[in-house]
Amino acid sequence: MTGFSLKTLLPRSPWQWCLLLTLAALCLWTINLGGVPLRDWDEGSHALTAREVYRTGNWWHLTNFGQPYLMKPPFPYWVINLGYWLTGQINEGTARLPLAVVTALGVPLLYGVGRELFKSPVYGLFIGAVYLTLLPVVRHGRLVMLDGLINTCLIGALFCLLRGRRSPRWALGVGLFLACIALTKGVLVFALGGILTLFLLLSRQWQTLKNPYLSVGIILGLVLTGIWYGSQLQKYGQVFFEVHILSQNFNRLSDAVEGNQGPPWYYLLELLKYGFPWLLFLPGGLQRAWQERREPWAVLVGVGTVGYLGLISLMGTKLPWYILPYYPFFALTVGVYLAGVWQEKPRYSRFWWGFLIFLALDGLGGMVYFFWADPQVPLILMAGVLAVTMGWAAWLMGRQDRRFLPMIFVGMYLVLSLLMLSDSWNWEVNEQFPVRGIGAMIQENTPPERVVYMSFAYHRPSLDYYSDRQVQPATASQLQEFWASGHSVLLDAPTLATFPPEESVIIDTVDGFTLLAPRLGNEE
Repeated sequence: MTGFSLKTLLPRSPWQWCLLLTLAALCLWTINLGGVPLRDWDEGSHALTAREVYRTGNWWHLTNFGQPYLMKPPFPYWVINLGYWLTGQINEGTARLPLAVVTALGVPLLYGVGRELFKSPVYGLFIGAVYLTLLPVVRHGRLVMLDGLINTCLIGALFCLLRGRRSPRWALGVGLFLACIALTKGVLVFALGGILTLFLLLSRQWQTLKNPYLSVGIILGLVLTGIWYGSQLQKYGQVFFEVHILSQNFNRLSDAVEGNQGPPWYYLLELLKYGFPWLLFLPGGLQRAWQERREPWAVLVGVGTVGYLGLISLMGTKLPWYILPYYPFFALTVGVYLAGVWQEKPRYSRFWWGFLIFLALDGLGGMVYFFWADPQVPLILMAGVLAVTMGWAAWLMGRQDRRFLPMIFVGMYLVLSLLMLSDSWNWEVNEQFPVRGIGAMIQENTPPERVVYMSFAYHRPSLDYYSDRQVQPATASQLQEFWASGHSVLLDAPTLATFPPEESVIIDTVDGFTLLAPRLGNEE
């Protein structure tokens, strides 16, 4: 009888590796999607708008509580609606599921990009595996946000562009993927389309530029995009131009919209916070790209790193998720370098070894911290897995054993999986008061299509989503007026104490907020 070996279970062909990456990505991106509430701002707003599309069937001219919604194009809301239509349910999990699946498909697509750029499948495998285990890509791709969708469309356009060199018809997909980007985040298509164009010019791929299928695809994408934008301008006119095109797109290039500003090195700090452990290998990848700067992969790394990172660093508006479209280029840079490390077996850096030891010790410290401060089993296990796998990887590296790389990949995948199984993967929901219970209280005790006013300082779209009502902030004096004129009000304890006790009818109190019925004699 042939002896059992783990090696016999591993894929043996490029297609099998692609299938393994796909299944691993789908599992990581879809586990526990409904385990935590929607967060402000984008998640609540996008899920609410998509829900209104589902209810009204108005998928072309979007609305929010019956009013025109001019912030974003419609494509992501169509994608979100797939979850509602397929399941017949509207909740956090079904809202997040379609975008999570689309984002996960970026992993096999990026593997395909590596296969198009290099003869050896090892490069595609390492590139895809790095992308699979990047915390920002995984976490943001699981949210009801647009950036994971953008990334997959960018990778899809790049794959079609490269595949079109061998099979010209594939180039049709370039224009269609770019149209999806334009119908998701508008002006971003100019930046990402410009990067692809610059890549073709600098790598001198003249034959690709002459491909008629590329031209037809781009023309078709322009027509599809132009039809939607033209119809919106025709219906809404100057308002659409000012809100959608200027405020939500071009103004962000020069102004800090809604106060979201930061220094030019803002996104370098984001990389430092969330890019490990792969950030360790980025300098080596950039150095190799410079040494091979005439190769197509190196040109792509250059235009993606300098072009995209440079653009968002100079923009007036700074938001953490604006860096997401850089991560495919990041994965390409690091993946190519690690594939070289795997094949060439150089002596490994002592700094790498030291940092892996640091991560192992950090995991041990994390176990103690989570045990006392946040005793969730997945988080305690996550810290333990980090300690064991990074310690094991450091031991292998100390022995000059290249198997330290698979150990890091496996460790990071398990760490991310356990994080997603916890209640803390969407940690921003804990920054303010919880909205699920308060939203249910409002929905059960107020009439539909009736505005509720609250004493909290700013608007929370997630509360709108859970209450299925517009909940607007107001000052103490305004709350008195709205209450007297027949509105229900949501009050914290200090504000509630300012209302006349003999005329106040308390409906319920949840999580420190009290829902007060309209003033006696003014109910509608």
